[in-house]
Amino acid sequence: MTGWDPAATALLTLLAEVGRGPKRGGIFALWLTVRVAQDLLLDPAPAERAQRRRVQALEQRLSSLTMPPPLRRALGAAVQQLRDARAETAAQVLSQLVAPARDTGGPVAGEAVALAARQAREAGRRAPRYPPPPL
Repeated sequence: MTGWDPAATALLTLLAEVGRGPKRGGIFALWLTVRVAQDLLLDPAPAERAQRRRVQALEQRLSSLTMPPPLRRALGAAVQQLRDARAETAAQVLSQLVAPARDTGGPVAGEAVALAARQAREAGRRAPRYPPPPL
């Protein structure tokens, strides 16, 4: 995924409209988390080591942001799940972020994360469930 897919673009647009403060930090944190979760859906998937580093970098960045407590708790749980580094995890993580995003960032943020979750579920359905047989 890139930073310019519809869900990420909606979060970036909302980020530009929101004033400084915890809400802006929360929107930025959502955007970062959506990007890391969407990276799990890439074909080929990122190397396990690269994904571990992305999750560590996300965790460090989130720790310095000011955001509402419910969103901070939800993002903490998301980071824990993203350490699993599987494509199925991405859809689950994003789905669990919809309600906190809607509560803290408003309906636009909730819809953007819901769109990312739908895209992740669809990508998971298209992906082969088993590795292809060796040639």
